[in-house]
Amino acid sequence: MYHEANRRANDEFVDKVPPCVSRKPHIFDRSFKIRYSSDAMARQKEFDREAALDRAMETFWTKGYGATSVQDLVAHMGIQRGSLYDTFGDKRSLFLAALDRYRHVVAGELFETLAAPGSGIEAIRAFFRLRVQQALDRRRPHGCLVTNSAVELSRRDGRAVAEVSGSLAQLEAAFRRALERARVAGELAPTRDLRALGRFLTSSAQGLSVMARTRSDRAVLEDIVRLILAVLDGARPRSTRRRTRRKGPA
Repeated sequence: MYHEANRRANDEFVDKVPPCVSRKPHIFDRSFKIRYSSDAMARQKEFDREAALDRAMETFWTKGYGATSVQDLVAHMGIQRGSLYDTFGDKRSLFLAALDRYRHVVAGELFETLAAPGSGIEAIRAFFRLRVQQALDRRRPHGCLVTNSAVELSRRDGRAVAEVSGSLAQLEAAFRRALERARVAGELAPTRDLRALGRFLTSSAQGLSVMARTRSDRAVLEDIVRLILAVLDGARPRSTRRRTRRKGPA
């Protein structure tokens, strides 16, 4: 009876509806709201992820992790906060993604130089030439994102420190492979400690990055590189050591 009373009341209500209004039963279609929200989210996420990540990398590289706000990131990336959180997670997750991007794109060029076939010593020289060239490129932020992050976050973020340590270990391994090629080719004395040389070159490369951050002067950077490479000249077999000093790090 309850349902019958409701039906009669509904019929009476319909009879009173003005002719200009549809008398068809009204159904609340919740799927419209769901579709609308999904479409809005899709429009919100329509951006080039890699390009946005590159801009985030530049922001962290320029300002450092602590001094970079979420507002700085969304402004420079050209996306909304919702898109940042939905795509990359929080600021820390975005920073780790930017660090990984740096390792593959910016540092990747340096790794390729070290892995070039031929003389291991010349590959190391080419690495430092390229490092100076990158440091003097005004389109890039100063210094190295990995080095900057190591200094800033060494006691603050264990995960970030692990990522930075991994990058440095990767660089040390790349130097070590170039040194091994040099020793096989007779460019280095067989008694030289390649592990120690690899660590020296890694720390020297990072020190060069720190210097480049504060003094982007070609003469200063080339003086540093000249002394770094002199260590390799001293590690050559006596019969092949250079008797003349180069004018630059070339």
